[in-house]
Amino acid sequence: MNTADLAPHAHQVLRDATLPELPRHYRGKVRDNYDLPDGRRILITSDRISAFDRALAAIPFKGQVLTQTARYWFEQTADLCPNHVIAYPDPNVVVGRRLEILPVEVVVRGYLAGTTSTSILTRYRAGERDMYGHRFPDEMRPNQRLPEAIITPTTKAFDGGHDEPLTEAEILERGLLTRAQWRTVSEAALALFARGTALAAERGLILADTKYEFGTDPEGRIVLADEIHTPDSSRYWFAQSYPERFAAGSAPESFDKDFVRNWVVARCDPYKDPIPEIPAEVVLETAAVYIRAYETITGARFVLPDPAEDPLERIRRNIAAYLAA
Repeated sequence: MNTADLAPHAHQVLRDATLPELPRHYRGKVRDNYDLPDGRRILITSDRISAFDRALAAIPFKGQVLTQTARYWFEQTADLCPNHVIAYPDPNVVVGRRLEILPVEVVVRGYLAGTTSTSILTRYRAGERDMYGHRFPDEMRPNQRLPEAIITPTTKAFDGGHDEPLTEAEILERGLLTRAQWRTVSEAALALFARGTALAAERGLILADTKYEFGTDPEGRIVLADEIHTPDSSRYWFAQSYPERFAAGSAPESFDKDFVRNWVVARCDPYKDPIPEIPAEVVLETAAVYIRAYETITGARFVLPDPAEDPLERIRRNIAAYLAA
């Protein structure tokens, strides 16, 4: 799908999913969450794109791509770890079990990559060799495959805070997780990443890294939350072109959020400077990247809606039963 196909839909952007009819609204970087009295949570994925701890823009259909890509992966990994999903009443909406989110994001990496302040490539370039409880050798090259997948956990930043690097020892010493909880989430994360790596390879993709969020249900069981293996939470590269580009020292061909990140980084320091307005053509190109990602990862075709359809009104109609609850 190209930008010409998407141009008639440029106005169909879900920037905000505030529904006053629903209780206990919490607005995250990308999702608007509502907690129902019976223990269910409604998560509406907006089209906001977030990086560098701030919202950058709104990309048409991004929320639908994330929700439906996560749905594919939740269904493909349900045998490895329980997840929070109850129902999908709308393309942008998942109804899940309300969880107590654990204060650690579990990031799994298979390659020396990344652009953010917590990425191992950024820190490696700054001269660090001991990171996240792992020792990295000298002379590694950007985007080089690691000997094995590793976990690089960070704090779970709430209310717009910054994620901070952690080690296993720090997690246990600070009481962020018990030893049993850490064992469960780390084993689950590595198993999920292995499944993701294998299925992505079947689609001609490399799953370079990803992050997982876990929570506990009322019975204390650890459950996979939020999303899984989406273009926002994961870095995907195209396997066919990777060897040649790596040998040449070029960035791997990708369709993840680095498309927008790199545009911003080329124009400012995103942690200190105001973010320039992202041009309309870049927004549509990014929408096409997300749709291509969905179709490549899942093997399903993305169907564009009627241009007259308002996404928030469609959501309100599809979750009418919950509004009445």
